[in-house]
Amino acid sequence: MFKNFNLLGIFSLLLIISTAFAQQTEFLYEDFSKAGSTIILKDAAKLVKHDSIIQLTNTTSRMIGHAFYSTPIKFKNTQNDSVLSFSSVFTIGTVPEFKTLGGHGMAFIVSPSNNLPKALPSQYLGLFNAADIGNITNHIFAVEFDTVQDFEFGDINDNHVGIDLNGLVSNFSVPATYIMENSTKQNVSMKNGHTIQAWIDYDATNHLINVTISPFSTKPSFPLISYKYDLTQILEEEMYVGFAAATGLLASSHYVLGWSFNMSGPAKSLPMPPLPHPSSTSNSKHKETMAISLSISVSIFIFLFIICVIYVIIRIRDREIIEEWELTVGPHRFRYHELKEATRGFKEKELLGRGGFGRVYKGSLKKCNTQIAVKRINHESKQGLPEFVAEIASIGRLCHRNLVQLLGWGRRRGDLLLVYDYMPNGSLDKYLFDQGQQGFLLSWEQRFRIIKGVASGLLYLHEGWEKVVIHRDIKASNVLLDGDFNGRLGDFGLARLHDHGADLGTTRVVGTLGYLAPELSRTGHVTTCSDVFAFGALLLEVVCGRRPIEPRFKTEELVLVDWVWSKWNEGKIMEVIDAKLSRTFNREEALMVLKLGLMCSCDDPRFRPSMRVVVRYLDGEMALPEVLRAPNSDDELRVSSREPRHEDFVYSFATSSSEVSVQSHSTGDRTRVLI
Repeated sequence: MFKNFNLLGIFSLLLIISTAFAQQTEFLYEDFSKAGSTIILKDAAKLVKHDSIIQLTNTTSRMIGHAFYSTPIKFKNTQNDSVLSFSSVFTIGTVPEFKTLGGHGMAFIVSPSNNLPKALPSQYLGLFNAADIGNITNHIFAVEFDTVQDFEFGDINDNHVGIDLNGLVSNFSVPATYIMENSTKQNVSMKNGHTIQAWIDYDATNHLINVTISPFSTKPSFPLISYKYDLTQILEEEMYVGFAAATGLLASSHYVLGWSFNMSGPAKSLPMPPLPHPSSTSNSKHKETMAISLSISVSIFIFLFIICVIYVIIRIRDREIIEEWELTVGPHRFRYHELKEATRGFKEKELLGRGGFGRVYKGSLKKCNTQIAVKRINHESKQGLPEFVAEIASIGRLCHRNLVQLLGWGRRRGDLLLVYDYMPNGSLDKYLFDQGQQGFLLSWEQRFRIIKGVASGLLYLHEGWEKVVIHRDIKASNVLLDGDFNGRLGDFGLARLHDHGADLGTTRVVGTLGYLAPELSRTGHVTTCSDVFAFGALLLEVVCGRRPIEPRFKTEELVLVDWVWSKWNEGKIMEVIDAKLSRTFNREEALMVLKLGLMCSCDDPRFRPSMRVVVRYLDGEMALPEVLRAPNSDDELRVSSREPRHEDFVYSFATSSSEVSVQSHSTGDRTRVLI
């Protein structure tokens, strides 16, 4: 009995000792020269400047870096499973590749693991990826120091501090400032190449997270962020603490110059050493170069002179002239020779496709080992400089997982170049209409996921961005598929923008036969309802496996929407579903998509659903109405005496300035109607 009592006492004593040890975890690094194995550096992270500071990333594009304290820390009280109070102080800094243009940012993190192999660079900050962001199973607490404004995550600006719990949509964020004794706020630029110090304190009693920053070593009296949240549901018993950083197309060197951490009281403040800057060439190297230059023979000098003259002539001939309008364009500009090298000289072997706007080539950027697609707009294209600038200015700032991301652009004389993310599975129309050529059948599950993805992207264009974007060219050939067959809407060459609540007004009618809303040819008035009509045509062709207008079919089947409606009325709607699907599809989902396609194809724009309503239907949040309004029902917008039906898609006013150009839709070529 006494023996058992002694064992129990020893066990209790060890438990008390281990708990006390966990509560007293503390470390201090005024520099990292003696950190040794206590600091783990991963990915691009390394020690620089005599091994005294940590460089998480350099100015290489799309890079991530991680630094962790090597030992996991006990964050929870073993008796009641609540998170203990903790405090951390660190000095950090950012040196951008281009002055005032940060890219992308860094974060202090508390994570259940010191290994984040699936984390992505750019806006994901080396913490998450598109699949796991926001998952409650992440158990990650982070404080982000973000220097790029990402609309996907609702960032407030390009210089802010935020508290992130399991994702990058900050629970609380504010512009980077520090508060003086007189309660006045002073801005802190986190991308000006200077050191800042940050204090993070968690009060377990009041469940309060305080974040403070300052360009000085003295802690301000008032915190920048004071956010009430119980971290017990986020943190596990043992967690790793550290830092993560990432770069995108624009890059910055991210540094950690010192770090202290304490589980039993306030962490100690740190000195503020300056950030490293690229050093200039030393005088000795200049002298050595001059000595070598003076020692060369006259013949070599003449040879080099001739080479320099030839080089200057070539540079003058091939120089890239920067015009005034190019200074206002936001996305990254690529050098022409860089894109030429990436596409192997725009060789035919790299050709992905061609159309009315030019050719699209596959390429690979050696600098960041990234596959790209380059659209090279030819000289004779109808899309000139104004449309080119519009495409850059609009989609260059859009950011959504179901839109093809514009990475940048380039120009050389008359050659206009747009650089996109490469979509390895090509366009949707090839899988729907060129089945024999592709040799691959899109399952119903894949088709339905593509439909929902495009709908989500359109909702973002119409309502989710800072402006309303009307795409004006929605069709299967402009829906591209990534490596997982997710649908992404591309080709914004015809897109138009206007402010929320404003009206785009009348514009010339352009688009593709079969996708044009009837009111466009009569009024030229472009609205989001025009996109909804085109999306309705896309819904029907995905389910039916045929184009909106097929001249090879008999008259009653010429126009897809009329044919589907007639089959619906006859009670034979299942006959319109793509025969290639056989019986392997969800009947309820297919009927729902057909019904929604008919609703979107209504002649009267007033009776078409908005994209927000469409997404709710597709997500099952709303039930479709039992009774459908006929797509071609007579009303004040329809001319009832006009026959045949397909003329509703192409109609222009009788005016001497009108120009109508229509090509056969069966060839898949772009058909444009200009008024």
